[in-house]
Amino acid sequence: MFQRIIDGISASTGATVRLTSLAAGAAFALFITTCFLCAAAFISVLQTYGPVQACLAGAGIFFLLTLTAAGTYWGYKRQMQERARIAAERAAKSAASSMLADPMLIATGLQIVRAIGVKRLLPILAIGGVALGIMASRAGAPDEAAAEPAE
Repeated sequence: MFQRIIDGISASTGATVRLTSLAAGAAFALFITTCFLCAAAFISVLQTYGPVQACLAGAGIFFLLTLTAAGTYWGYKRQMQERARIAAERAAKSAASSMLADPMLIATGLQIVRAIGVKRLLPILAIGGVALGIMASRAGAPDEAAAEPAE
């Protein structure tokens, strides 16, 4: 039994190492290709316009690449924050519904009703229902502090 688990782990580890080494090789080849393309563009602009313009053209290209990378990062970060917010809302809703489905909580509630009595408990439940409705409506409204990005 353990031998199959160990064989599965070693096979997946070997595949991961092979894929990682292939990805590293591809990244290195892409880096070398980019270097040669930058050198070719630099030489072309150098021969046509001069050294200052060639340097400025190279700086402009890398500035555009930096802006593109920063924009992509910002969009990805915002998407992750949105996913985290949605997951937190779902977790809060499921926690509230699971509390109400707990048999111990229902049994305790029934014991409280029996001990206090229904006639005395109805006004308390009405006030609790109104308070719960107010809290639920406030939870759905956007908070002013949460609307500002925290960076």
